[in-house]
Amino acid sequence: MALNTKEKELGSYIGKLLRDHFGKGPGSVFAAISHPYVTVYIKDFLTPMENKLLDSEQDKYVQKIRDMLMEKLIEEIKAYIKLNIDIEIEEFYYDWNLSTHTGMFTGIAADSLEDSSTYPNQQDVHNEIIKVSIKAEKAPGNVYSSLLNPRTLIVVRKRILTSIEKEIIQLGYPEILTLAKRNLEKGLIDEHKNQLQSFLDADFEDIFASWDFDRDKSVFLFILKPNHS
Repeated sequence: MALNTKEKELGSYIGKLLRDHFGKGPGSVFAAISHPYVTVYIKDFLTPMENKLLDSEQDKYVQKIRDMLMEKLIEEIKAYIKLNIDIEIEEFYYDWNLSTHTGMFTGIAADSLEDSSTYPNQQDVHNEIIKVSIKAEKAPGNVYSSLLNPRTLIVVRKRILTSIEKEIIQLGYPEILTLAKRNLEKGLIDEHKNQLQSFLDADFEDIFASWDFDRDKSVFLFILKPNHS
């Protein structure tokens, strides 16, 4: 089966899964498969109840409801990918941009290596991400990235947690830390956006961030709009 067909089928599956569990599906879903990565970009996804909560500035409840549902959905998504795409997902990341009604899922295979697919100005992109990390917490132990297709860039950072962050996690407050880091790091990425866009020769359509505290690892997913056709 052609990769493009698998990507379309994965997108259709995710759309149906979200509709079945949330009562309303997304407007569109775009999947990208490039071993060891599987990414899903979700657009126009907000239920009427969530919309009312956002109108009341209760976005934290929307996030919490989605987090609870995702705990169940992650295993279903990983099982589908293993059965239909023959990739065993070991790490799973997700993030929502509620203001734009978008979201992302990112899976990383169990046999992934810490390397990058090469693309123009890659080291410049890494250096800019390191600057963001230093402002937010500290320089990461390692940064690597892959341009899965002209519209999808994944950047992975390892060993980013500070001692105080590790202590917050030990005390049982990972949700608060995630919220704080998401707000802080997305804001810092926005400060470096012009430079990053210049290196990538593309505008940012969407930016997502997610963490795996147990692995001391983080993923940025950038949805791009290339400047060239």
